[in-house]
Amino acid sequence: MSKPKLAVWKFSSCDGCQLSLLDCEDELLTVASKIEIANFPEASREVIDGPYDLSLVEGSITTPHDLERIKEVRKISKYLITIGACATAGGIQALKNFKSVKDFISIVYATPDYISTLDKSTAIADHVKVDFELHGCPINKEQLLEVISAFLKGRKPNVFAHSVCLECKLAGNVCVMVSHGTACLGPVTHAGCGALCPSYTRGCFGCYGAKENTNTNSLSNKLYQLGVKNQDIMKLFRSYNAYTPDFLKESTRHEQ
Repeated sequence: MSKPKLAVWKFSSCDGCQLSLLDCEDELLTVASKIEIANFPEASREVIDGPYDLSLVEGSITTPHDLERIKEVRKISKYLITIGACATAGGIQALKNFKSVKDFISIVYATPDYISTLDKSTAIADHVKVDFELHGCPINKEQLLEVISAFLKGRKPNVFAHSVCLECKLAGNVCVMVSHGTACLGPVTHAGCGALCPSYTRGCFGCYGAKENTNTNSLSNKLYQLGVKNQDIMKLFRSYNAYTPDFLKESTRHEQ
C-alpha cells in the first residue's frame, strides 16, 4: 500500500514556517515513516509528481505568477493547508496594502520597470479553497505535527482556539498590562507561542493573529486608559498579521 504524498510549497515568505517542520527532528522521522515527502525543496531536491494527498503552503500571494501558481497547486492537492502569517493573512509584506505600491517600487528599485507585483499581499484563502489555516510567525511545530496527523487520519485538528492570556496563566506569568501598564495584544491573539514575549515581561505582538470571537475594541479602550496614543494603537495592530480581518478593522478605526 502506497503512502500518502506530502508536498510543501513556498510563495512570498521568509521560509521560517518550513523550517519549523525541519525543526521537528525526531518527530519528523516518525512522520516520514507514515508519509512520502514528495515535494519539499527546503529538505530535498527530489520531486515526485502529484497529485498530492496533502499540501502545506507557506507564503502570501504578491505577484501575478504567485496567483497562477497557487491555482495549479490547488488542482493537484486533495487537502491544502496554509501555514504561517504570510499564508493566512498576507504577512508582514501586507503592510504595503496601506500605501501606493508604485511609490515603494520607485524608491527601492533602480529600474522599477522590471518589477512585476500586485497592489496587495493577500492570504492564500483569498484566491483558492483552503482546508485548514495554521497561524503563527513562525508556526508552532507541535501544532503542525497535530494538523498533519489529523488530516492523514481523517479527523479534525485539535488546535486550541484560546488566547495568549490563557498561556500566560498556565505559565504562571504576572499580566504585563495589569502590573506594568505594558501594551499587549495577548487578550486578542491566538495561542500557540507559549506566551513567549510576556514571559520576558514584554507585551504580545500578535504573531499568531486574531483569536476567534475576539474583542479588539475592548482592548483598545484599555490601551487608551493606559495612555497609549491613537497612532500607536494603529501600529500595534499592524505588524505580522496586519491584514487579518479583525486586526485590519481595528487598525483602520485608529487611522488619523
